[in-house]
Amino acid sequence: MSLLLQHAVILPLLVPLLGGIFLVLLGGSATPLRRTVSMVAIQALFAASLLLLLTSWDGDIQVYQVGNWPAPFGIVLVADRLSAAMVFLTSLLALFAMMHAIQGSDRSGRQFHVLFQFQLLGLNGAFLTGDLFNLFVFFEVLLIASYGLLLHGCGAARSRAGLHYVIINLAGSSLFLFAVGTLYGVLGTLNMADMAVRVAELPAEDRELVRAAALLLCVVFALKAALAPLHLWLPGAYSAAGPAAAAIFAIMTKVGAYAIVRVYGLIFGASAGELSGLVEPWLLTLGLLTVVVGTIGVLASQHLALLVSHLVVVSSGTLLTAFGIGGTAAVTAGLYYMLHSTFIAAALFLLSDNLSNTRGIYGDRLVAGPLLPAANLLGGLFLLLAVSVAGLPPLSGFMGKLMILQSSVESAWMPWIFAVILTTSLLTVIALARAGSTLFFKTDLRSGSATMPNMANLVPAIALAGASLVLVVYAGPIYAFTDAMATQLSDSTAYIGAVLGTEPQVSMP
Repeated sequence: MSLLLQHAVILPLLVPLLGGIFLVLLGGSATPLRRTVSMVAIQALFAASLLLLLTSWDGDIQVYQVGNWPAPFGIVLVADRLSAAMVFLTSLLALFAMMHAIQGSDRSGRQFHVLFQFQLLGLNGAFLTGDLFNLFVFFEVLLIASYGLLLHGCGAARSRAGLHYVIINLAGSSLFLFAVGTLYGVLGTLNMADMAVRVAELPAEDRELVRAAALLLCVVFALKAALAPLHLWLPGAYSAAGPAAAAIFAIMTKVGAYAIVRVYGLIFGASAGELSGLVEPWLLTLGLLTVVVGTIGVLASQHLALLVSHLVVVSSGTLLTAFGIGGTAAVTAGLYYMLHSTFIAAALFLLSDNLSNTRGIYGDRLVAGPLLPAANLLGGLFLLLAVSVAGLPPLSGFMGKLMILQSSVESAWMPWIFAVILTTSLLTVIALARAGSTLFFKTDLRSGSATMPNMANLVPAIALAGASLVLVVYAGPIYAFTDAMATQLSDSTAYIGAVLGTEPQVSMP
């Protein structure tokens, strides 16, 4: 057990890596054996991520030196409350997405399970890395896997969306390299803890170059987080992806948000002098703009999957608005909202696929179609998710938005924040009410009959809706933990001390 605890930090990377390699060796399409191996790997990942979360629960920062090379010379993985929670959230989401995929959507093309495992490797690596260059590496791993998952099953819509997605992310990756190269040229290191120390001691003649590179890096993270006006790739890509891929993509934009709050809170935090608070004003402005633009997309959507994709844009804008407000209370509210929005978006993508299969040729188009069997179950689940995502009481969306509004009371932007969030919430209610009434109440007598929904396919969506309810039932303890995450995130000295050697570390033998 002590050996397992010693290597708990690297297990969320090793499990999907070894699972993906083994699946490659098996060959073939979505056979029962490949499905079993994939599901076992995800269950093992869930157990490893739960272990990591429990070991980080009390605030211990665990540093894993790969190859036993000390920082800043070697590769380090760092697990604090936030990174451990993000890894756990990823594994939980992956478990439900895979439960949906093995019902048949994984047969649309080859190597789905391999790509899914490497997607998890990239996501977990991005959350755990303590090095800016390795953040780039893990970004590329998850992006390459996501290219394959997006195109899984082919089709004109997926190919078109995939082409746009690949091109814009290749441009983002190039900018990432430019920014990282500039920062390395000036600072001489890419270990984030070491960078924080050197930025605090930076001579005046180098500050503007570092400022320019840091802002360029923010553009890259904003692209990954779908912050307006860099969000245009997301609606088409997410709505065209398969249901399980879209569900796991629900956390992919959170990687960009995580990178922003981690990098700029640590390297360009309060100790950075003139370079502190570089991005907060931009985040607040562009976050509110993203909420507005995303809501317009929600109102204009003619397909349910596209509507949900625009809701992901809205949630990304809301999250970055919270981070842009700044302060422990706002970051705490943002982290709680992030948990809510991830569960709800993934559940809506899975429900959209179920409705599309049930309605036959009408798919998920928001037009009158056949009378749905099991309409009470499908409609009730849609209503629960719609109420939550719109921010109506008493569900988790309401609590998350209320916390964000409360945290903005002292901000000079308070009138704008209240106006944008409350107005767009009302418009979202209107759009979802229109979509629900069209899907469940408007019928076309000439459309024939719908098929019975696959109940096994509904289980993951119901489970994700249940996870959202847990955020309400246990709101007190969860809020306390998100507050602890935000407090630890604001204390850069503990992180720097743990990584650079003034705190106990975990070494790889």
